[in-house]
Amino acid sequence: MASTADFRNGLCIEFNDQLFQIVQFQHVKPGKGSAFVRTKLKNLKTGRVIENTFNSGVKVTLARIERRPYQFLYKDDLGFNFMHTETFEQVIISPDLMENADLLKDGMILEIVFHAETETALSVELPPFVELEVVYTEPGEKGNTASSTALKPAEMETGATIMVPIFVNQGDIIKVDTRDRSYSERVKK
Repeated sequence: MASTADFRNGLCIEFNDQLFQIVQFQHVKPGKGSAFVRTKLKNLKTGRVIENTFNSGVKVTLARIERRPYQFLYKDDLGFNFMHTETFEQVIISPDLMENADLLKDGMILEIVFHAETETALSVELPPFVELEVVYTEPGEKGNTASSTALKPAEMETGATIMVPIFVNQGDIIKVDTRDRSYSERVKK
């Protein structure tokens, strides 16, 4: 058990029989009345963010969450297959627990978030950046830009389509930001 004084960003709590992570919180002490804590909570199952106000001093139940390193092996009709990097235990994760699953490369190391008491997987967190090869994109033409930030679609080796600058060519290896699926930079060979 913890109280509202223990709130911090990233803390996982049980609220309304579900698991939530505190995204943002603010202690408020109005001139009249009792203090309270205004929070934004992210549901660890659905990913939805809700706002909630707790009275100051209210007790909440902490949830034990563990992040474990896993290596992506392959995808089949049951889901995504991962192997723990230390124990070699394999686990199958359903596609609805993953965002940007089309950026996964074979052998990629990532973290899977587990609820420690029930040993259930909550989400899969990709690394912030991945390096992918461009397998197809239209060639960029000089002088074909109306602005300095001209973009074109490019198909990656994993099947994902990313918007890239016009100077990126087929065969280039680029760094992609997995949080917003944006082009970051070209990787030197």
